[in-house]
Amino acid sequence: MVLEMKVPSPGESITEVEIAEWLVADGDYVEKDQAIAEVDSDKATLELPAEESGIITLKAEVGDAVAVGEVVCLIDTSAKKPEGDAPKAEKKEEPKKEEPKEEPKKAEPKKETYASGTPSPAAKKILDEKGIEPSSVSGSGRDGRITKEDAAKAVPSMGTPTGGNRGETRSKLSMLRRKVAERLVAAKNETAMLTTFNEVDMSAIFKLRDQYKEEFKDKHGVGLGFMSFFTKAVIRALQMYPAVNSMIDGKEMISYDFCDISIAVSGPKGLMVPVIRNAENLTFRGVEAEVKRLALRARDGQITVDEMTGGTFTISNGGVFGSMLSTPIINPPQSGILGMHNIVERPIVRDGAIAIAPIMYVALSYDHRIIDGKESVGFLVAVKEALESPEELLMDGNVKKALEL
Repeated sequence: MVLEMKVPSPGESITEVEIAEWLVADGDYVEKDQAIAEVDSDKATLELPAEESGIITLKAEVGDAVAVGEVVCLIDTSAKKPEGDAPKAEKKEEPKKEEPKEEPKKAEPKKETYASGTPSPAAKKILDEKGIEPSSVSGSGRDGRITKEDAAKAVPSMGTPTGGNRGETRSKLSMLRRKVAERLVAAKNETAMLTTFNEVDMSAIFKLRDQYKEEFKDKHGVGLGFMSFFTKAVIRALQMYPAVNSMIDGKEMISYDFCDISIAVSGPKGLMVPVIRNAENLTFRGVEAEVKRLALRARDGQITVDEMTGGTFTISNGGVFGSMLSTPIINPPQSGILGMHNIVERPIVRDGAIAIAPIMYVALSYDHRIIDGKESVGFLVAVKEALESPEELLMDGNVKKALEL
């Protein structure tokens, strides 16, 4: 019996996928549930498992766009699993007959002339003084020879290649990368996007992490990172400024009483934005555990479309790559995104004196159509206040209880 394997639906609204890579070859024997291909949708890269065991016949090539429900391969389920590849008989190579070698013809010596781009002695002297190669000068003399007048008019070229490598390669963008590009361009063109900036003194968070990170990791099995503090600070600010936790749908504004926080992570196939659902209900431990789980799934290519769908606000951490400052692009249809950056010791004024402190610049990009300047600035100030006074504003004055220690 020959089974037709069709492309399953990876998720709602997805109508086609692209064959990113075949993990088996045409004619291979495959086991049931064995991953036979990786397919790209506009939201994620997914593995395609074999529905039955048998000999596979491929019906699509890498790079082909295939519709959901279309046949991509056949599996002959009646074929038996081969016990092993039989050793192939080695062919004896017959000795090659040596062909008589032709004696190389002696090259005739070239006669030096002033023609065909060769400069006259006077022209050569001028070109040498200017540092110009004769090959870059067009001669006006007889048979193209370079005259003294040509050399006098010659100007050194500033953009002429000098023999360095000038190769190029072309590769097709994956469906995921193309969709990300479309969404980024749409966000720039379809929103009134502005960005406001601030700086955060991370001293208080550094102090808490230094004091409790080992105890936190020993008890919960995850590290006490910056993402839990930022997520908690963002949730507090979203509750204070609900317009930032809203989005436009036609002529209506939809506001949410929950916080689904999208976390921008870099995966093997490009940028992915998995979502922490109802983050307002999670503790510091809960946020750190969920961030770790989603990041590992994105890194290993196991993230699903459902895990990246939705989200009411996004946090992007460009600081892990060394970014000092950036203007993050809104993740549509959301109305706001917070950009975190690297932490650098900088001089600041504290209590009227100069002090050195670990400073992070933060950026909020927002859709000015529904978020006013007062709300955007107030939101970012609320994030800054919570991060600079975490024990008071994020932990209700009880660090051990907040960290479940």
